Amino acid sequence: MKKLVLILFLLIALVSCAEATTVEQNDPVLISATTGKTMMDDNPEIILVDVRTQSEFDEGHIEGAILLPLDTLSSNAQKVLKDKSAIIIVYCRSGNRSATAVDLLYDLGYANLYDMGGIIYWPYGIVN
Repeated sequence: MKKLVLILFLLIALVSCAEATTVEQNDPVLISATTGKTMMDDNPEIILVDVRTQSEFDEGHIEGAILLPLDTLSSNAQKVLKDKSAIIIVYCRSGNRSATAVDLLYDLGYANLYDMGGIIYWPYGIVN
């Protein structure tokens, strides 16, 4: 009887761990500016999304970025980002809004998301 209880306990523990692993696989991947640049250089199909405001974007943004402000992300993402399986890198000014944006995009069904944090950490050129 003790063996049966122990086996049941172990099976429950294994199932619980498997469920936790599944959830963790959807966690956003935080990448550095260097990693993001390398990814974009290696794959021109990557979509770069700036979630700052229009005025912040106009002051300077990473070349090739699409502006999709955080406050309109939920309502406009599916109009602008049509392919939910595309690789998308998100950034903002300091990293707070990009983290929120990645969570929102996951909730909308986007799968290949990377949070590059803030443009303040971007050591490469910007355009305005």
